[in-house]
Amino acid sequence: MNNHMAFPLVALALAAPAASFQERAQPVFADGQAQVVDAFRDSKKWIRYDLWVETEFDSDGDGRRDRVHVAVARQQQTDTEGLKVPVIYETSPYFAGTGSTNRDYFWDPHQELGATPPVRGDMPPISTRSKRPTISRSLVNTWVPRGFAVVHSESPGTGLSEGCPTVGGKNESLAPKAVIDWLNGRAKGYTEVDSDEEVGASWCTGKVGMTGTSYNGTLPLAAATTGVEGLEAIIPIAPNTSYYHYYRSNGLVRHPGGWTGEDIDVLYDFINSGNPEGRVYCNSTVRDGLMLENFDRVSGDYNDFWAGRDYANALGPLKAATLMAHAFNDWNVMPEHSVRIYEAIKAKGVPAQAYFHQGGHGGPPPHAMMNRWFTRYLYGIENGVEDDPRSWITREGAKRDSPTPYADYPNPDAQPVSLFPSGRGSEIGALGLTAPTTSVLEKLVDDVSKSGAKLAAAGSSPNRLLFATPELSEDAHLSGWSRVTIRLASSKPAANLSVWVVSLPWADGASINSNVITRGWADPQNHASLTESEPLEPGTFYELSFRLQPDDQVIPAGQRIALMIFSSDRDFTLWPEPGTELQIDLGVTAIELPVVGGREAFERAIAPK
Repeated sequence: MNNHMAFPLVALALAAPAASFQERAQPVFADGQAQVVDAFRDSKKWIRYDLWVETEFDSDGDGRRDRVHVAVARQQQTDTEGLKVPVIYETSPYFAGTGSTNRDYFWDPHQELGATPPVRGDMPPISTRSKRPTISRSLVNTWVPRGFAVVHSESPGTGLSEGCPTVGGKNESLAPKAVIDWLNGRAKGYTEVDSDEEVGASWCTGKVGMTGTSYNGTLPLAAATTGVEGLEAIIPIAPNTSYYHYYRSNGLVRHPGGWTGEDIDVLYDFINSGNPEGRVYCNSTVRDGLMLENFDRVSGDYNDFWAGRDYANALGPLKAATLMAHAFNDWNVMPEHSVRIYEAIKAKGVPAQAYFHQGGHGGPPPHAMMNRWFTRYLYGIENGVEDDPRSWITREGAKRDSPTPYADYPNPDAQPVSLFPSGRGSEIGALGLTAPTTSVLEKLVDDVSKSGAKLAAAGSSPNRLLFATPELSEDAHLSGWSRVTIRLASSKPAANLSVWVVSLPWADGASINSNVITRGWADPQNHASLTESEPLEPGTFYELSFRLQPDDQVIPAGQRIALMIFSSDRDFTLWPEPGTELQIDLGVTAIELPVVGGREAFERAIAPK
């Protein structure tokens, strides 16, 4: 298989009206992509303005429908020559500025499990900013010269948009829906937030594509779950597709990587840049009411509040062709966010592709891939994109714009291979293909002061159990979800449980991603149910089984694949006082790795040469 992106070359051009082709500027297509058109190139001639679109909701309780702030950038010819163009649209809660990242305003991770958390400090309010007529310059220079208009909007309760921020509430889906309805003549737009003077979008073909990164990548999916007519294609980049999966893991209170102490109410404060006069109502109703009453930093259980902020539960109406993009080493918005949605959209029969790379948070697909996607679904150019490979993965050491194509993700040739730990895990035990015949107990002692990296690098430690395969004699390709099963007992009624899969030897001074293959976290109190915690009976054994983060990685020959089990993960979990003891029954503990080529390939990889 080629180690670079190889799109078919298709020369295409619009069929032109016979008499007007020479006089009128038209989009141009070649190799299945929209090309830069000289007549659209001069940014000084672009038409830019802002307006407010009326939504179908009233989230700020003032008795009138909220209006959202929208900005447009389009070609001069959409006025002078009657040119109609599709739209590439980005919406965000970040455009008007964000709150403080000072950890004094986050939750204090020093918290005993099951205890009431320490009071969080008040984040200073965000200063108001008026951004008119341009909300953002992103996307404009790329797409307007290629024959697309670009639209931006500010999320409810941010910038000059009315309403309340809700962080995954229904108004975040309905706000972009209203903008798309306006582009199709189904919703009203106004010149000012309080004006009755209407403005339309007769220049738009009605075809809309959405894209964006992180929160800006979440909102295209949110809009698509409404099934709004006209939203033809979305390219979510590193999207948060479930706020439970972002702030919790298998019943455990967990923080996104790099943002210790963040929770959904912190994110609310971080984006709350809307009209100061409306913030008292929004703070009281949303942050101090809905969120604090339901988000539960004590048990971490899944409930209706979290279910309503999980877009996997709302995919029924979605019909927009979807190109997901994510990184396998994104420990902020973890790769499960895109993989779970990609798998669900495929199952619906909606056109879907996935692009993955080996870096961290963010990183769009190559421009050619995005261009082909929007060209196909917004302009209707038959460029064969639906026949392209479903999955594109940037291999280790390759550039992000040179992904390798695969038939799908996970790799169709991947099969689960069960590995079993044995020996002294406080040192470095063994991880092999032979299942144990008897129960053997190993013990670890929780100490949150020891980072996961230091525990993995240590030759021995009482604070973790580490089990490694023989040194690989040839590369091993992993693709998909790993699953761990653990039988444990705790010395206390509650404990954190953290699992890493790493490659050894640990590379001191290198990026942690050089050695971390995948990770996962769980609350043993949720061993029976994600929706209801059950205090642990000290000394009693419980069995848990849960998935780790999906991955696609080639582990090179000379490395060892290792399973590390420990309790508190300093970078992700709460920080209880050290001392909780966990006993692990190795007789009922195993990990399934998704090995390309299955057991036979893995046996070859660990066989001595």
